[in-house]
Amino acid sequence: MKQYEIRLSEETAVFYERIASQAGRDVEQVLSDALFKLAGELALEALHKKR
Repeated sequence: MKQYEIRLSEETAVFYERIASQAGRDVEQVLSDALFKLAGELALEALHKKR
């Protein structure tokens, strides 16, 4: 698996840290899940526009 480093604003980092804490997950997993979901939504949007 590849690893990437991303920079987040302080506010964004706090937001994802709180989500991770509430969900009982690592921040990295929450960010990965959020990015995966966004990628899926963008792909569906692109397919819809193509039609």
